[in-house]
Amino acid sequence: MNNPKIWLSSPHMGGTEQKYIQEAFDANWVAPLGPNVIGLEQDLENYLDANANVGALSSGTSAIHLGLILLGVQAGDEVICQSMTFSASANPILYLGATPIFIDSEAQTWNICPVALEQAIQDRISKGKKPKAIIAVHLYGVPYQIEAVRAVADTYQIPILEDSAEALGSSYKGQKCGTFGDIGILSFNGNKIITTSGGGAIVTKTAALKEKAIFYATQSRDNAPHYQHSEIGYNYRMSNICAGIGRGQMEVLDEHIALRRQMHDFYVAVFASIEGVEVFSTPNEDYFANYWLSAITIDATKTNGITAETLRLALEAENIESRPLWKPMHLQPIFENYPYYGSNVAETLFENGLCLPSGSNLTDNDRERIASVITAVFV
Repeated sequence: MNNPKIWLSSPHMGGTEQKYIQEAFDANWVAPLGPNVIGLEQDLENYLDANANVGALSSGTSAIHLGLILLGVQAGDEVICQSMTFSASANPILYLGATPIFIDSEAQTWNICPVALEQAIQDRISKGKKPKAIIAVHLYGVPYQIEAVRAVADTYQIPILEDSAEALGSSYKGQKCGTFGDIGILSFNGNKIITTSGGGAIVTKTAALKEKAIFYATQSRDNAPHYQHSEIGYNYRMSNICAGIGRGQMEVLDEHIALRRQMHDFYVAVFASIEGVEVFSTPNEDYFANYWLSAITIDATKTNGITAETLRLALEAENIESRPLWKPMHLQPIFENYPYYGSNVAETLFENGLCLPSGSNLTDNDRERIASVITAVFV
């Protein structure tokens, strides 16, 4: 195949990353700590504002794991989790021996449904098991219904772990995602808005809670001249080299967000005259999305039988990557026997949705190739 691969979402370097990496090598800070780690944490705190306290970790998954520990989740507890998400949102619940309780999406933001959330809480309480935490996700960079979800959480006094892995740079009413939950998490995996090659961060309300997270992330070493451990710890700290990449990436974060949003606008224009295709967009101006991934839904009853899979295969034939939306957790083999509350919103989205190439490094030629395939499929 002659055409080069167009990826769904590939890393996009800004150019200054190597400066920070070289500084780490020059100072021999090739370790899971160092100036770049501290610097990246400060950069993120300055960016998020809202009195954020950020701890740089090895992954977003590790941040969720530690976040649940900080919220007191233990074996036998129940944790509510948005069903339509990547499995990393839910896996740490099982790490702790807790039980996931999955919640359907609502149609506006595709995120956790506040109505189903409250129904689930009431039902679990009636069964004698009040959930210990709520994991709410900003899917594809679109904020969940912040106020409605918080109102439910506060009514029943259940803390929110805000999964902002896909939403760095997104905001609601001017406040940055990652700062709405009792604890927030970020991801810097290779396909995210910015990357540290692999990595993540935990966002806490207090410096003391951040320090507790870092304590757990560095094998829970007690303050002693010898190695002493009174609590279970983990090897979850970000390396100074990876953090150097992140420091360079922070310098182009806003630029990358603008480019991702341009890709969203590109798809809005491409599909404007195609009946039966909807581009996933924010409900109103209160929501600002980074549009980490641009996604569509296709109503085959209005497209003469053309489905999301029809388009995916056509793109694949031209060496262009796309993929279905996240398969809801309650439909996954590993999670299908756990409780689920809601209707079939998430399931319908999965059946009819597709994520399209969204990288901040896509070119005009890439866009022409993508538009050509779309036109050929639907015209």
